[in-house]
Amino acid sequence: MRYRLLGPSGLRVSQLFLGAMTFSGPDEARRMVDLYQDAGGNVIDTASAYGDSEEVVGELLQARRDRFVLATKYALPRDPTDPNTGGSHRKNLALSLDRSLRRLRTDYVDLLWVHTWDEYTPVEETMRALDDAVRAGKVLYVGASNLPAWLVSQANTLALWRDWSPFVGVQVPYSLLRRDVERELLPMSEALGLSAATYGGLAAGVLSGRFTGPGASGSSHRVDAAALTPREHGAARAVLEVAEEVGASPSQVAIAWTLAHSRSVHPIIGAGTAVQLADNLGAVGVDLPEDAVRRLDAVADLDLGYPADVNAGSRSWLNGDREVLPPTRGGMSGS
Repeated sequence: MRYRLLGPSGLRVSQLFLGAMTFSGPDEARRMVDLYQDAGGNVIDTASAYGDSEEVVGELLQARRDRFVLATKYALPRDPTDPNTGGSHRKNLALSLDRSLRRLRTDYVDLLWVHTWDEYTPVEETMRALDDAVRAGKVLYVGASNLPAWLVSQANTLALWRDWSPFVGVQVPYSLLRRDVERELLPMSEALGLSAATYGGLAAGVLSGRFTGPGASGSSHRVDAAALTPREHGAARAVLEVAEEVGASPSQVAIAWTLAHSRSVHPIIGAGTAVQLADNLGAVGVDLPEDAVRRLDAVADLDLGYPADVNAGSRSWLNGDREVLPPTRGGMSGS
């Protein structure tokens, strides 16, 4: 397992993050955490809305808390009868964070994600409240999950101007079958030097070979195999073909494809068993040939649309007949 810096911070994080949403029980979860740690992984991602996940993680990390980068999220409702238990406002942040700390059996979390976009709360309130949590020592870094690129950029600009803690990363869905983030969120992450923690890399199992190819099983509780589209079947078959060529499993190829697309990407691997997790961890050892990446890109092509299409090509309309190299991007200064 290799390590990278978490966004513009100095925190070292492993290539793959371990998602705790799918932990099925304490015994199997312990085997998974042990396996992940032995492989060199050091980031565990959970959330206040993941059932008893925080409590399970808190129990498992009691004797090794400081060896892990522990991430959780807030903003989704804790009590559906009380509207103030949801949202990214200050009251919910204070109450949700304290609850998470009790469940996780720790006095701080390394990374607190805003779980989703709350259009009812001013971004200034959210960023100031997050900065207060950082200054209080309850949170070390903050991130944005499922927020649009323009809002993350606005929030980090405010943080830069007002000396608040900026978002160091985004958490977004990303797979061969769901490439929307290539339009705005991934380019923004690369330009601002943010990490992109990506989930759903196996497309609910579609890209694992579970529903396509020899020995394919039937539907699952998340996927109706009979309802898969030709695009989904085509992508799954292409992943199987590449897996046979490179001597890897389909799941490993699907995860390796996301890693090949951007150095900002840190796939969050979720599994129900230690056996599945061991297979997914093998993705870091898969070096996809450029031709294989291009073939996979083509089978699930993405139309970037406007304004990307306007800015594609040689751009002679902007630079005349002289070649001009693109600018070098870096993180936001002062963060």
